[in-house]
Amino acid sequence: MKFNFSIRKKRLSRSAGGDTAVFIILLMGIAFMSMPLVLTISNAFKPLSELFLFPPRFIVRNPTLNNFKDLLVLMAQSWVPMSRYLLNSLLIVIGGTAGNVFFASLAAYILSVRKFPGANLFLSMVVLSLMFSAEVTAIPNYVTIAALGWVDTYAAIIVPAWGSSLGLYLMKNFVDSMIHRSIIEAAEIDGASEFRIYWQIVMPNVKPAWLTMIILLFQSLWKNTGGHFLYSEQLKTLPYALSQIVQGGVARQGVAAAVTLVMMIVPIVVFVINQSKVVDTMGTSGMAN
Repeated sequence: MKFNFSIRKKRLSRSAGGDTAVFIILLMGIAFMSMPLVLTISNAFKPLSELFLFPPRFIVRNPTLNNFKDLLVLMAQSWVPMSRYLLNSLLIVIGGTAGNVFFASLAAYILSVRKFPGANLFLSMVVLSLMFSAEVTAIPNYVTIAALGWVDTYAAIIVPAWGSSLGLYLMKNFVDSMIHRSIIEAAEIDGASEFRIYWQIVMPNVKPAWLTMIILLFQSLWKNTGGHFLYSEQLKTLPYALSQIVQGGVARQGVAAAVTLVMMIVPIVVFVINQSKVVDTMGTSGMAN
């Protein structure tokens, strides 16, 4: 007796009407999610007469560059040159991001490849730390930084960024899924050192993960004003300087709209360039669920 175990594959198909409905739904979702960005861009080019209209207009009717011109005038009148504020922001963003990528990836490599007693406990503590918001840890962080003598220095912002647990979590899951033990063993047989394996084998293969880390930490550090750690005007960041400019009442609402757009441009550009890598990393690490 012969049995036929062939499996029939069911082909899924949609009608033209179904495809059109899906397209319309997606288009409506895109339009809804893009409304805040469109409104921000529109407000930046609105004259004051349109900014205070009620009911407000979503799209600018009489676009003008006066808001940006006023912003440039106010920036030129600051006590410290704007180039100094920009330099401070760049130092904090580059220093904090580079340090986090290096230390998080190095720790993820050790946790994934080199098993040691207590590794699971350490990883559990990292995952648990993701549950605490910045407000909860603000006081312990300040006490620690003050004890180290880092208050009113770049280190008060840069060094804590190196220990971001989100970057370590993402990198650890990505290394687990992308780096096989056989690759590491082959490199060891060829005589590769520990650091060479990490730098020339692991890092190129987990590029989507550390690109995602760069984007996430860049956005966080770019908007950092220094908080309660930076007191010297020469150490203040660009977001702080711009926030002080708009503290001029109703007359500076146009400038405030221009400042909002200026602060959004750089993170948006960075994200758009690497958005595909962010999606790959979230799917691999399990963050998309």
